[in-house]
Amino acid sequence: MDRALYGPDGFFMREEPGAHFRTSVHVSPLFAEAVARLLARVDAALGHPAELTLLDVGAGRGELLRGVLDALAETDGADGGPAAGLARRVRPVAVERASRPEGLDPRIGWRRELPPPGSVTGLVFANEWLDNVPVDLAETDAVGVPRYVEVDRTGTERLGGPVVGEDADWLARWWPLGGRDGAPPVPGGAPWPGLRAEIGSPRDTAWAEAVHTLDAGLAVAADYGHTRADRPPFGTLTGYLDGREVRPVPDGERDLTAHVALDACAAAAAGDGDGGVGAVHTQRAVLHALGVHGGRPPLALASADPAGYVRALRTAGEAAELTDPHGLGAFSWLVCPVGVADPFG
Repeated sequence: MDRALYGPDGFFMREEPGAHFRTSVHVSPLFAEAVARLLARVDAALGHPAELTLLDVGAGRGELLRGVLDALAETDGADGGPAAGLARRVRPVAVERASRPEGLDPRIGWRRELPPPGSVTGLVFANEWLDNVPVDLAETDAVGVPRYVEVDRTGTERLGGPVVGEDADWLARWWPLGGRDGAPPVPGGAPWPGLRAEIGSPRDTAWAEAVHTLDAGLAVAADYGHTRADRPPFGTLTGYLDGREVRPVPDGERDLTAHVALDACAAAAAGDGDGGVGAVHTQRAVLHALGVHGGRPPLALASADPAGYVRALRTAGEAAELTDPHGLGAFSWLVCPVGVADPFG
């Protein structure tokens, strides 16, 4: 999975991701405007520091940072209050393995690795990043023993050796598949072969490192997610190619993605191994809190300002897509505050 996504000929190293799948950033500028409002809240919570970093982890081609800068340019200092000048004080930085795109706004910094621990004051935002952090898969065999799933470049799979060590510990704690000894999922029942899990420890480590870049501020991971209460029994690994969901073949031609065990990530960020810091909110709830609503504009506007009515309808449609409880609105936002309060708590 790592080679297929990030190797020399990997998907993210040579493809334009937006040609294969749409994230919330691609759906509408309303998403970047909401992130700009969240950044302003973080700025206020931190007392309006002289420099405020917006760190976009898994930045793609910098679309979110460009959108936030545009939104700040339109609204910054409108009230003349202490937040004035945020557009000048913000330091936008992309973290992305791929090369810096040509023509990107020179104000946007570009780096391949996370900055050092404790070096960031501001907002760390990771939109659909963790689902592309490579993971190993486990599947229960005929007697219920979790084994690694091995795969070749054609997508042909086979079961390998038993899951052991730290991976087995992670499964036992976060995604039990009937126990390490092959015990059936129901006491006294028969083994249940074919159960799958994505071993999320690499994502836990990645998220903890992202959160720990903060000296003070807020870290947000917006992604497909689940918790121990609702783990999918057969896993979530899939692929995307040319805008369609396809088989997850590690050939470098397609995106490979799997949903994120967000409770495990939260615990890793807290360093306690079980409970966690921060909270998980739905995208629908947080975007509503940030002023994104999909309500239809008043019909009176259609006769008073037909062009304005059409624009308002388009905006309402985009907002509805971003907050659809059966679509993007069901995304999870893992919010981890450092030295500030959860703005959605």
